[in-house]
Amino acid sequence: MPDETPRRPLAISARKIFDGESWHEDAALLVENGGIAGIVRGHDLPGDAERIEAAGDMLVPGFIDLQVNGGGGVQFNTATDRDSIAAIAAAHRRFGTTAFLPTLITDTPQVTERAIRAAIGAATSVPGCLGLHLEGPHLAPSRKGAHAAELIRPMSEADAEQLIDAARRLPLLLVTLAPEIVPSETIRRLVDAGVMVSLGHSDADHATALAATVAGARLVTHLFNAMSPLGHRAPGLAGAALATGALSAGIIVDGLHVADPVIGIAARGKAGPGRLFVVTDAMAPLGTDASSFTLNGREIAREPMGEGLGRLTLADGTLAGADIDMSASLRRLAGPIGLPLELALRMVSLHAAEAAGLAERKGRLLPGFDADFVELDAGLRVRATWIAGSRLYSA
Repeated sequence: MPDETPRRPLAISARKIFDGESWHEDAALLVENGGIAGIVRGHDLPGDAERIEAAGDMLVPGFIDLQVNGGGGVQFNTATDRDSIAAIAAAHRRFGTTAFLPTLITDTPQVTERAIRAAIGAATSVPGCLGLHLEGPHLAPSRKGAHAAELIRPMSEADAEQLIDAARRLPLLLVTLAPEIVPSETIRRLVDAGVMVSLGHSDADHATALAATVAGARLVTHLFNAMSPLGHRAPGLAGAALATGALSAGIIVDGLHVADPVIGIAARGKAGPGRLFVVTDAMAPLGTDASSFTLNGREIAREPMGEGLGRLTLADGTLAGADIDMSASLRRLAGPIGLPLELALRMVSLHAAEAAGLAERKGRLLPGFDADFVELDAGLRVRATWIAGSRLYSA
């Protein structure tokens, strides 16, 4: 529950405010009825506003994560209910995430149905829950990654009908599938029904990826990972993601899934209007000191690496999701990866909002937008997280 429910306008003053495009110095963010009313200088504050001094150095748009498998000790596949989504949301809120998609990794039809029901309930009751991301099970077995091979399967008519029905009941349904496994005509049918299709866990060649894009796919799941690689003669799915403006692509920036120089190259070279956005691909241990957890009956080990980073692996060494939060992702983008802070901030917020079709109300601190924002200190660490004009986390 919110720790405060403002009844009159708020004016949160900060040394710097980033509105998603530009910086405002020594200004105040005006919040009213859960939305942004404007950014003003001190002498322009409304007389009836409650004045608050930001705890950090700057205010920035809230972080948006479209691939969240778990957190706070909870793995969505294992605890597929509304309360688990709430616990995961609370864990990620500590790191600045104000909007997210709980993500189900490939599982049985029964677990998938439970996930859909849980997300329907959470979307109207858990602050920040945007809907649901189903990552699988209609993937290429050759690019399964940490997904259980025995649970991967082609898409049946029953599967398609389940997704179409879920899209009607959820505010946002994102489905990761392999375009060589799910035909373009089926992708078009899903898109026409309101499903947002992302391409991933795929060995598709460039032509197949482009055909799926023509059919309506608009996203790519964790660029470079679990997909055909970018080759100078065979660009594959990775090449399609970078060169095709209609596609937005998520990327994990922990330095383990993708090397730092490649992250920088991709961020600078991505053809627009679709852009590169950050996903954590976080698992249950995020925000805890757990040394392992279980996914589909298999133990996954956690190796801490410092600075909010860890390595998650199956017994054979396969990376199994990521152990990084959004604030640590931002620090890596603006630090060792070497991107301008403004671009890094857009990659953890605005670009994801655009990819999810939410750019008219999220990702910017402009009049009429949702009052989802983060207070950061000079070291880009989270001091407070606000959702819909209420402070839901304070360090």
